[in-house]
Amino acid sequence: MYSIGQSGKSKNAEKIQAKASGIRFIANMLPVAIKEAKASKKYIFVDAYTDWCGPCKLLKSSTFADHQVSTFFNSHFVNVAIDMEKGGGIALAEEWDIQAYPTLLILDSTGKVVFRSVGFLRPKELLEFGRQGLNR
Repeated sequence: MYSIGQSGKSKNAEKIQAKASGIRFIANMLPVAIKEAKASKKYIFVDAYTDWCGPCKLLKSSTFADHQVSTFFNSHFVNVAIDMEKGGGIALAEEWDIQAYPTLLILDSTGKVVFRSVGFLRPKELLEFGRQGLNR
């Protein structure tokens, strides 16, 4: 999850890891992501998904695995993936008014939604979404 970088590995090792594993997500723990975002002064990227969602699975297997995408998101955001039909995800889906999946959100370091996208995005589209989110 966040062992790379904190463990003292080099930037090259971090890039290799990003390429190998895609975007590194904290799973289902928004409070941990908010704490990390405040400490690192970063925005939070949220993958709001469900287990049954085909486009959600496609995002994970293709777009999130893209080298440029993973490098960009791992360096500019604290990334969190939340199953919106389990645990705290149920209340967050209501709070964030999520009507369809996947919903991708960018939150500020306090957890406030500043930008959103609904549906599958290809790598170039997700990079543009991330860039626009950073400018909010």
